[in-house]
Amino acid sequence: MTLDRFFNPQSVAIVGASRQPSKVGYEILAGLLKGGYPGKIFPVNPTAPEIQGLKAYPDLKSIGQVPDLVVLVVSAKLVPQAVQDCANLGVKAVIIISSGFKEAGPEGAELEKSIVRIAKTSGLRIIGPNCIGLMVPSRKLNVSFGGDLPQPGSIGYFSQSGSLLAAIVDMARDTHLGFSKLISIGNKADVDELTIIRALGEDAETEVIAGYLETIADGDAFIRQAESISRQKPILLLKAGFTAAGARAASSHTGRLAETESAYECVFERAGVIRCESIKDQFDYARAFAYQPLPKGSRVAVIANAGGAGIMATDAIEREGLQLAQFSEETRKRLSQSQELSRAASINNPIDLLGDALSDRYEFALQAVLEDPNVDTALVLLSPHAMTECTQTAHAVVRVANQNGRNKPILACFLGAGRVAEAVRVLRDGKIPPYDSPESAVRAVKTMSRYAEWKSRPPRVVKLFNVNRRKVERIIERHIRLQQAEVGEMEAKEILEAYGFVTPEGGIAATPEQAANIANQIGYPVVMKVWSPDILHKADVGGVKTNINSDQEVLDVFDLMMYRIPRKVPQAKILGIYVEKMCTGGREVILGMNRDPRFGPLMMFGMGGRLVEVLEDVVFYPAPLTAEEARQMLVRTKTYDVLKGTRGQEGVDIGAIAEGLQRLSQLATEFPQINEIDINPYVVGREGTTPIAVDAMMTLEQR
Repeated sequence: MTLDRFFNPQSVAIVGASRQPSKVGYEILAGLLKGGYPGKIFPVNPTAPEIQGLKAYPDLKSIGQVPDLVVLVVSAKLVPQAVQDCANLGVKAVIIISSGFKEAGPEGAELEKSIVRIAKTSGLRIIGPNCIGLMVPSRKLNVSFGGDLPQPGSIGYFSQSGSLLAAIVDMARDTHLGFSKLISIGNKADVDELTIIRALGEDAETEVIAGYLETIADGDAFIRQAESISRQKPILLLKAGFTAAGARAASSHTGRLAETESAYECVFERAGVIRCESIKDQFDYARAFAYQPLPKGSRVAVIANAGGAGIMATDAIEREGLQLAQFSEETRKRLSQSQELSRAASINNPIDLLGDALSDRYEFALQAVLEDPNVDTALVLLSPHAMTECTQTAHAVVRVANQNGRNKPILACFLGAGRVAEAVRVLRDGKIPPYDSPESAVRAVKTMSRYAEWKSRPPRVVKLFNVNRRKVERIIERHIRLQQAEVGEMEAKEILEAYGFVTPEGGIAATPEQAANIANQIGYPVVMKVWSPDILHKADVGGVKTNINSDQEVLDVFDLMMYRIPRKVPQAKILGIYVEKMCTGGREVILGMNRDPRFGPLMMFGMGGRLVEVLEDVVFYPAPLTAEEARQMLVRTKTYDVLKGTRGQEGVDIGAIAEGLQRLSQLATEFPQINEIDINPYVVGREGTTPIAVDAMMTLEQR
């Protein structure tokens, strides 16, 4: 949807406009006037006939026409009536600056609900409350108390924090960064991050979307919306609160490892959203996206006049997973035979033009590497020596960029301060993003490269396997009917078998003799496990014994478990002992799912066994999974090389693990009643063998 009444109003009314300079109502009116807003302005104040040279009105109705946009700067208790007055007049856009709503407690939360009800029944839209307003520099519209308008540009910025937006505005003026829109969304009672992202996605003036968020209300909708918009424009987000633990206690390994940070990280990746670690990073990336085309690949050419800067850039390129471009033979010949370059100059990548390099060397070298088909991005580094033509070199870089049609990204780092200040301005004005260090520039290249790669991915295709849904439905319905949230190992394995997983052969024994008979039928060695719906982690109470090789051992273990376990957990109901074939060989991994309250089912993969929470080498990704996404989950673990096979050790069936993740993803998607799943260990052998779900547990939503 567009938010045209907010972004391009022909008239603005300020309810609560003030004659006192210290008041917010004064600053918002002053900002409109100072910015040069060309539309009609209606100050509303019941006691003032005139404010800042403009006629004032006692109420909205007295204006005699319906304003396109109304800004409310009155006390919280007066806001509901003011919103109702707007609704009665037919106003469609309202910004509520006032605080004192849900951020202030229960009473304020009720006030906020009341204004939302009015908005929904009347069709008007609300930004806020508890915000600082918005700015549209190209329209000279400043209905905020965030300071003076920054220069127009192509970056649309929104923020849940008003104070942060004010700081962004101040920093933008200092760094000469231009914006299309700046929106403070505050409590986002009505217009939220989804509405803003969609509106900025549709906005012709906006090429880059950036923002700061503290919460995401509807995670599933966020994924869909952000993924759709990211296909068109980059989205750069600062997200606060990554390290806060989840509100719901988790019983599984997966649940305990799936903290808030993991959820946001994998969701952002899925949606193509670029997470920024800091405001500086966000500015650095935004400038690169706003000024330059996307790279076609990850091959970087470095041009410098100092070896140290070139080495720093080279190290950063390797560290960030980019490639140092290998110049074509034609380019090498062109550089080596040129009259422009010194014979002592290095024509390898990075190109070292030497400390006495003037602007002509830079111009020639940059032109040469941009024409090389093996180069995707050019990085220009400059150190200000005594003879260095800083400003002339900046002009040369801009000139080459324009001559080449800006078909490849060019980024620059002119090191220093005073001597390069004018050169940096020239670069900025010429749409060449300047950076304060080679590392910052390389990080920006990496971000652009990753986004370009994500954007070029083919459409997602999720495979659906032939499964026995009815069997799973019966098990889950029974547990819900009996109010049993925990699904024990035996039934969890039944569910997995219905979705194509293979589990070890075994059976339940009520007596030692039955246990020995089962062991003889399936063959030694066997594993014995206590069977109880009240014991989720059997090993913690001595309820698991492995590598049992004789009838006598079976008898002894049975008696010992039935004696000791009731004394450790007297409240637990012991139904028997499960005897199953022991899996030998293969690699132990863990497959899991945790249903995040915001984003739904998050799939988990990592190295399994009892050390899973010690190693914490796990990766999360939102369901449903494609085959490629499942495979990439494996690749991103630190121990992926172990799975592939290394140092003489045989690798395991990577495709079988990926298929297991896909099947589990389908189960989690089709049964939202399941909160957590652990398959640990999932024993995987060499390629062509069948993985075995050795142990499993699930928990259901508690109603």
